[in-house]
Order: sequence, then structure tokens, then C-alpha cells
Amino acid sequence: MNFTRRALATTALALMIAAPALAQDAGLVGIAMPTKSSARWISDGSNMVEQFKAAGYDTDLQYAEDDIPNQLAQIENMITKGVNVLVIAAIDGTTLSNALANAHAAGIKVVAYDRLIRDSGDVDYYATFDNFKVGVQQATTLVDGLKARFPDQKPWNVELFGGSPDDNNAYFFYNGAMSVLQPMIDAGDIVIPSGQMGMDKVGTLRWDGSVAQSRMDNLLSANYTDKQIQGVLSPYDGLSIGIISSLKGVGYGSGDMAMPIVTGQDAEIPSVKAILRGDQYSTIFKDTRELARVTVGMVNALMTGSEPEINDTTTYDNGVKVVPSYLLEPVPVTEANWEEVLVGSGYYTKDQIETQSN
Repeated sequence: MNFTRRALATTALALMIAAPALAQDAGLVGIAMPTKSSARWISDGSNMVEQFKAAGYDTDLQYAEDDIPNQLAQIENMITKGVNVLVIAAIDGTTLSNALANAHAAGIKVVAYDRLIRDSGDVDYYATFDNFKVGVQQATTLVDGLKARFPDQKPWNVELFGGSPDDNNAYFFYNGAMSVLQPMIDAGDIVIPSGQMGMDKVGTLRWDGSVAQSRMDNLLSANYTDKQIQGVLSPYDGLSIGIISSLKGVGYGSGDMAMPIVTGQDAEIPSVKAILRGDQYSTIFKDTRELARVTVGMVNALMTGSEPEINDTTTYDNGVKVVPSYLLEPVPVTEANWEEVLVGSGYYTKDQIETQSN
């Protein structure tokens, strides 16, 4: 726990030192976000606007509500307005090549935000978290939970869920998780009764919780009439909520049906509350304030002709180029450390977790 606290404090201090202090009217930044349906994207947008404003920039923040043509139109409009830099969290990272070519022709730099933009040489930098590590942490907490809740029930019955196939991060999350789980599957400690593995089978388009709930319903009815499930790898809290609803709908969490271990990501308040109830086991905290600081630093460097700070030049090949990146550290959260990580960092107040309704 002390390590977690020190890591968060050190990262925050380094990024605060790197944050720009500019005069007003430093430039106009276009910020294209995917949707307001997830609390984390609302937080991302507000954090960036606040920090860009403090650094002297004007912003044009737009949400596309997971509509690809809408996001394309918003980006083209920002280009027409004459933004100096585009910060884009893509809905579908493969659909922006023409828009970014237009941005490049207009001399507009592009920073991919959290989601890699693929198939374009006009992406200048990428700010994100260590997404492979997110998957490793999800799988590690899943295994920890299985050992704690079902110590004598090996092999454990587990089902796998992936993120949206059009989001490059989803593959990093899945591959990171499978780097932990595949050896246990091979050893016979974990079984996948449905046999559904691989992003082509377990992906969840648009990260839709209702789609995840429906798939969980089908998995349970087809594979668990005579056995119980012990674990579910879920890559995102919005999916976890749907998965949990499905599980509880058939009696898990009551009587002799222990609640399976369910993972998540983004530390959204409903899921933190679910962790405290024992319905969800873990989530992954990605501090969007730090991601905003990194992004502001990149934009400031681009605007002042200096080199943005990066720490990865090998991982993120978008199909045309390896995009220079800055990767932040994710932090796993369970019932044991939620208060230290989420309240201790100032991301939430204790009152928000204890009183805000689901």
C-alpha cells in the first residue's frame, strides 16, 4: 500500500512539474471525446478543459455519443475552426485517416488520447495508460479472488469478456490478461466451459453493458445448468454491471451460490460500491487527471516547438508508424485498498462512495 501511495505521489509530482504555465490565448485545442455514456469520459473531458484553461489555452470539447459519422463531422468542424492541435479519443480508431490527412494539410498536430488511432501516419503522439499491464492486473486480481473465495474448488470455471473490437486498447487488455490466465488454463487450474476465447468471440462492441448482460445470460443458460461459475474476466466496469445483473438474476450471491469473482476497469462509482457490497471483486483505477496533465504537456511542447515527454517508442504500431507514447501506471483496486487509492489520491471523496446512489 505504501508503494501505491508513493507511486501515485511521485507520478503526480513529476507531471505537475512538467505542466505548462502559459499566458492566456496560447492557442485553441480541439478535444474529441467518444461519449458521455461513461462517467470516465466525462471526467476526461472536464479534466482536460480545466487544465488546458489553466495553461492558457482555449478549448473546443465535443462528445460524439459513440456515433462515428458524428465524431468525424466534429473533427472536420474543428479543423475548419482553425484549432492548433487536435486531441482525439476515437470511437473507432480505424476511421479517421482522411480527417487526419486534412488536419496535417492544415498544419494541425494530433495527439491520440487513451485510444490509439490506427492506419494513419498523421498521428503525432499518444497519451495513454499501460494497457497491457491493465489486463495483467485484471487477471491477477481475478486469480487472487478465486484463491480467496474458492480455495478448494479447482479447476475454476471462468468466462472471458473483451472490450470493443474497434478499440485498439481492447486487444492489449485481453492479451495482458491472457498472459496470466493462459498458463493456468493450460495447466488445468482454470477451465472455460463455453470454450469461447479470443477477441473474435468475446469482444463487446462499443463496450455496451446490455450486450455483455445478454451474452452472460446466454453463457449461463448454455453452460451452467449443472455447474457453477467462479469467475468472470470483465475489462470494464460498464460491462461488469451488466454481467453482475445477469449473475444475480439466476441466484448468484444468495443461498449456496457464491458470487463469482468479477473484474472491471475505470473505478466508476457504481462499481466501487459494487465492490463494497461484494458483487464485484476488483477494478483498475486510471487517474484521468494525470492523463490530462500528460496531454497538456504534449500539446504545450508541440505549440512551443519543443519535444514532448515520452516513455515508449516501441509498443504502439498503428499500422503505418510506431506512435511515440507516454504510458501512465494503472492501479488495481479492491475492497482492501479502495479508500487509500481513490480517496487518498483525492479522486473521490469518501462521501461520494458511501452516499451516491447507483
